[in-house]
Amino acid sequence: GVIYVLDEPSAGLHPADARPLLEVLEALKAGGNSVFVVEHNMDVVGRADWIIDVGPGAGAGGGKVLYSGPVAGLAKVPESVTRRFLEPADAAAPRTPREAEHWLELDGISLHNLADLDASFPLGVLSAVTGVSGSGKSSLVSQALAYGVLDNMRGDGSNGSNGSPDSFESVDGEPDTASDRATVREVRGAGRIDRIVAMDQKPIGRTPRSNLATYTGLFDAVRRAFADTSLARQRGYGAGRFSFNVAGGRCETCLGEGYLEVELLFLPGSYGPCPECHGSRYNPETLEVTYEGRNIAEILALSVDEAAEFLAGIPAAARSLETLRDVGLGYLSLGQPAPELSGGEAQRIKLATELQRARRGHTLYLLDEPTTGLHPADVQLLLGQLHRLVDESNTVIVVEHHMDVVAAADWVIDLGPDGGDAGGKIVATGTPAQLAAHPKSRTAPYLAKRLGIAGSNRR
Repeated sequence: GVIYVLDEPSAGLHPADARPLLEVLEALKAGGNSVFVVEHNMDVVGRADWIIDVGPGAGAGGGKVLYSGPVAGLAKVPESVTRRFLEPADAAAPRTPREAEHWLELDGISLHNLADLDASFPLGVLSAVTGVSGSGKSSLVSQALAYGVLDNMRGDGSNGSNGSPDSFESVDGEPDTASDRATVREVRGAGRIDRIVAMDQKPIGRTPRSNLATYTGLFDAVRRAFADTSLARQRGYGAGRFSFNVAGGRCETCLGEGYLEVELLFLPGSYGPCPECHGSRYNPETLEVTYEGRNIAEILALSVDEAAEFLAGIPAAARSLETLRDVGLGYLSLGQPAPELSGGEAQRIKLATELQRARRGHTLYLLDEPTTGLHPADVQLLLGQLHRLVDESNTVIVVEHHMDVVAAADWVIDLGPDGGDAGGKIVATGTPAQLAAHPKSRTAPYLAKRLGIAGSNRR
């Protein structure tokens, strides 16, 4: 008689770990309970007795119940994006993996369950690091690889390193304590890397003062466009006037936040729209200035898709908006506060911000489970952008459980064989086809199924 509500319970789980989860959910149902799951994993969705599909798009383009009924019935709903991913997946189209240009080698890695491990990563390709939960993937990539290479680049220039202390960009903070830092006996090949960019799912900002428009930099171009209008020039307004973080143009009652905290006696505080600006963040004089008929607050209220059309005449903003659409974020509003963004959205915003830069190649990109929280359709968009980075002479390494991503990689490193103390070892390496045939890899049977390889070993 219990109702269980779970929000993406399979997020971050290897397919081998998702099976026990499904068994638990089935046991709960068999015990006379009801289980409601928000989920993108099609293996989990396919096992449901009833499915509710919401869409057809995201943000303002969604919010409608397209179908509610048995899973098989979704195939008859043409508006559903989900339905084509519930059908038996076609084998991944065969592709010729890229050949490694050079290799990045780390010897003597020690951290958590990694004990004196040696690992080699191909440069100039897309690599996927897989393994069951707790096998040591994040320790290897986000800690040992990232900071081992960084320390080498910050050194005295040995191994051809440029010795730059500013080579590690887009990192949200180094490990808190010395015990969190990996020890690496030797790093070879780091001299072929000019930059390291690590993208995780940490927030792009911790306060509402940070949002999609400010983080990507497109808001700077928008503010300059407002400052260039005839009314702004007549009044002597510069670009700073249109920032809600600076005194002058912002509402001084809420200091540009758009809301005020309401303290309640004996209860937690609450928030409400600012009674002065009604949530617009700006004072009336600033809002009198318009660009193509819209004031600055109305611009921030636009979705990325709407803004891409409206701001097409501002090249710097248009370029940024196009990259946001490329990674599937067209539904977000420009002014959506950073704390309201999901981890997956934050990571894709970081990726879009990087994609809009003038790139020079030879950058090492590290992503930790970038598909977490993504619908399969969004995973396909993400894959396209990762391959785009590699095509521009960069190296991309992803920690990933999603078999679509692993199958599309050029090289796979599988850790295990299990988690915790039973993990921390490299079980297998190779192209996706080679790894799918490995008899000791727990990833192999799931990858073989995705690749359509018959006769795979199954534990």
